[in-house]
Amino acid sequence: MRTSNTFAILFWIHTSRAKNNQTRIYVRITVNGKRVNISLKYKVDVRNWDAKRQRAKGNSEIARALNQYLGQVHSQIVQHYQDLKFKGHLITVELIKAEYLGESDNSKTLQNLMEYHSQKTEKTLAIGTLRNFKVTQGYINKYLNNILNTTDVYLKELNYKFICDFANFLHCYWPKGHPKAMSNNTVMKHIQRFRKIATLGYHIEWIDRDPFVRWKPTYEKRERPYLTDNELSNIETYFLPIARLERVRDLFIFSCYTGIAYIDIMNLTNDNILKGIDGNDWIFTNRQKTKSPVKVPLLAKAQELIHKYQNHPMTLVTETLFPVITNEKVNLYLKEIAEACGLKKNLTFHMARHTFATTVTLSNGVPIETVSKLLGHSKIASTQVYARVVERKVSEDMQILRDKMNSSINKNPQTKQEL
Repeated sequence: MRTSNTFAILFWIHTSRAKNNQTRIYVRITVNGKRVNISLKYKVDVRNWDAKRQRAKGNSEIARALNQYLGQVHSQIVQHYQDLKFKGHLITVELIKAEYLGESDNSKTLQNLMEYHSQKTEKTLAIGTLRNFKVTQGYINKYLNNILNTTDVYLKELNYKFICDFANFLHCYWPKGHPKAMSNNTVMKHIQRFRKIATLGYHIEWIDRDPFVRWKPTYEKRERPYLTDNELSNIETYFLPIARLERVRDLFIFSCYTGIAYIDIMNLTNDNILKGIDGNDWIFTNRQKTKSPVKVPLLAKAQELIHKYQNHPMTLVTETLFPVITNEKVNLYLKEIAEACGLKKNLTFHMARHTFATTVTLSNGVPIETVSKLLGHSKIASTQVYARVVERKVSEDMQILRDKMNSSINKNPQTKQEL
């Protein structure tokens, strides 16, 4: 087995391809008898080339500059060879060439990684998620241009300071057309996406050390808005004279009683309604966002809405359970519905999922583990943001217990005296 490598560097020119006595200079790298040529993109007069010295003849300014450049190329190639030897890599001419031309993993840049991440995820992530990553990448580019005065950096330059400075840039940046600067949680979301890109680079070994190893995100706790029993009842029973508003209200109410997200409701067909383990109708589907399975028993209100649109002209065309309408229009019409009902909350379709988790399920004693399954959460931690409802239920249940105990004490004065 070979214990050492033979290594040589040769500068040469193509005299037979010279035009007007000008021809390109090449460097030939040889390792263990195998060689590769690299064009240096420089030309020299064949009459001024010393093949024995592998340098330009003469002492002119052009000759000195060219010879200095060739010396630098020689030093760089030798350095790449020594680095590979030090790391214990199997040294080949192709590997040395890649190192010199900046085509190896050690020469990858942040732009290379973002492009690779985009290609890798374009078929696996939801359209909205891809859009969010594009926005984050746009802010990364703004940071590179506005703060670092560059368009790209080597991945080895990603470190804790880079992350902190990028986060600070986002905190101070005021997006054009926005009424205010980014909130802390919005900044953390962008950093979270950046972290996923960097983690990919670490896993595919383009980055030697995870730059986020010491980074700790700081989220501000926010209340998840939801409708109370009275507010939900008000929207359910309010008469809406406009058909488009009624359709949107029905979609919203269906989500309130199933917890199914907008995009998943739009994709529902009769094939998604199957008999569950209890012999009743259930919705069987998969969340488009996470691909996780969702199995939801249909409550009476949800079944009523399905029957309502069974023979609707729009659903007959699309073969879906409900009329198809864009997310933008749904949320726009919900603003009209909220105003008509006198609701002061900022009504959005996603509030329906929050209402299902709080008002419809947790507040009525459904265990949080069950609610997590119904919502299609992959982790119960995602459902625990609604824990305040559980606490409220605990408080109400404990009050019932207190009342019972007080009633028992009042009925038995002897027990009261002993206490």
